[in-house]
Amino acid sequence: MKRTLILDLQNKEEQEQVKLKGWIHNIKKFKHFAFVILRDRSGVVQLVINKKEILDELKLEMTVEVIGSLLKNKNAPNGIEVTVNKVNVIGKAYYDLLPFSINGKDINASFEKQLDYRTISLRRMKTRGVFKIQQEIVNAFRKFLLDEGFNEIHTPKIIGSETEGGSEVFMVDYFGTRTFLAQSPQFYKQMMVGAGFERVFEIGHAYRAELHSTWRHLNEYVSLDVEVGFIKDEFDLMKLEEKMIKYIINHLSDNCDRELKMLKVKLPVIKEIPKITLIEAQEILLEKYDKRSPIGNIDAEGEKLFAKYIKEKYDSDFVFLTKYPSSKRPVYTMPDKKEGMTKSFDLIFKGLEITTGGQRIHDYDMLIKNIKKFGGKPERMEFYTETFKYGMPPHGGFAIGLERITMMMLDLDNIRKATLIPRDINRVTP
Repeated sequence: MKRTLILDLQNKEEQEQVKLKGWIHNIKKFKHFAFVILRDRSGVVQLVINKKEILDELKLEMTVEVIGSLLKNKNAPNGIEVTVNKVNVIGKAYYDLLPFSINGKDINASFEKQLDYRTISLRRMKTRGVFKIQQEIVNAFRKFLLDEGFNEIHTPKIIGSETEGGSEVFMVDYFGTRTFLAQSPQFYKQMMVGAGFERVFEIGHAYRAELHSTWRHLNEYVSLDVEVGFIKDEFDLMKLEEKMIKYIINHLSDNCDRELKMLKVKLPVIKEIPKITLIEAQEILLEKYDKRSPIGNIDAEGEKLFAKYIKEKYDSDFVFLTKYPSSKRPVYTMPDKKEGMTKSFDLIFKGLEITTGGQRIHDYDMLIKNIKKFGGKPERMEFYTETFKYGMPPHGGFAIGLERITMMMLDLDNIRKATLIPRDINRVTP
C-alpha cells in the first residue's frame, strides 16, 4: 500500500484503508481507547486506537507507520479520523523528557534554548510555517525573474578580494593564500552582465564579520541578488523591484493561505512605493520628530520614525530612499549629477532596510579613477575591472536580504526566527 500524506486524506473515501507515516504528536488516553494525533509534513490527523498493546509502546515524537480505516467525524481535526488496525514503530524515541513542548499552545522555553534544539523546535508547525513562506518568497523571486528574461547564476563564495571593502570580512586560509568569504556576489554578477548574459540573478549565502548582536543582524545570510544590463538609470531598477515585490506578495497570498492564517499575518498591499531622497528624509525627521540623522545616512531609530511618517502620509509599508552620498556607497556606485551624491537607493520595509541597490559605473576609466579616489589599488582588482575594457553596458542592480524580508513580511521580532540555522556573533552551532 502506498503512503498517503495527511493533507491528501480529504480526497479519500470513507472506510478506505490508508497508510500514514509521521510523528506521534499527542496522546490522549481514555478507559478503553485513545486519541493519538499523528503529524507529518503536511498536517495532523486524529487516530483512534483501542488496542492496549499498541498504546503501551507509543511515545511522543517517535516515528510510526500506521494502517487504518478512514472515517468522517466533524468533531475531529479537519473532520477526519483514522481507526487504526496496525502500528509499526519505525523510529524509536530515546529520551526521558522532551527539551520543551512540541504540541502545546506555548513552547515554554527561551528562544536560545529553542535554537539549541533547532530541529526539535522546527517540529512545531507554526515555527516551520515561517520557512514554508520563506520558500515561496524564493520561488516567487526566481519565477518572476526567469519570466523577465533573467539567467540564474552561481558565483564563488571564496574570493581573492573584498567585494565591499572595509574590515567586515571573514578571512580564509586557502592553501596558504589569504582569501575571503564573499560579502556579496557583486563583482561577479556585474562581470556576468558584461559576459553577455545581460540579466542575471543569484540566490546565495553572503558573509559579514559585523560585531553586532541585535534583532536584525546575522553574520551569514541568504542574499537575493539581481543585476541588469542596458538600463537608463537607477529608477529602472526601482521600477523592477516594485513590480517584483508585488508579484511576491500575490504569490504568497495564492500559495501560503494556511501558513498566513496560522501565523495571523496580513500581507501588505502596494499601490506605488514612494521615492524620497535621503536629504529630504533627514529634513522630515528633523522637522517632524526632532530626530537628527548621522551624516549621509539614517540610523535604525530614524528608519522606524520615517516608516511611521510614510505609513501615515502614503499608506505604504515600503519606501525607496534615494541619492546616497558617495562616501556611504561602494566604489563601483555611479555618481549622480549632484556633486558628491550617487545613483543609489535603499528599500525600507516597515522601518527596516531590506534592499540596497543602484546604478553601477560601467566606464573603465571612470571605474579605475574611482577606485583610486577611494584609496584602492586597481592592480589588485584586475580580475574584476578587465571586463570593463571591452564594452560594458550601463547596468545596475540590487540585493534583498531573504531573512529580513521574511521577518518583516511576517512581523517577527527577531531575524533569527526567519533563519533556519542562524549564524551570529554568539552562535556557530548547531
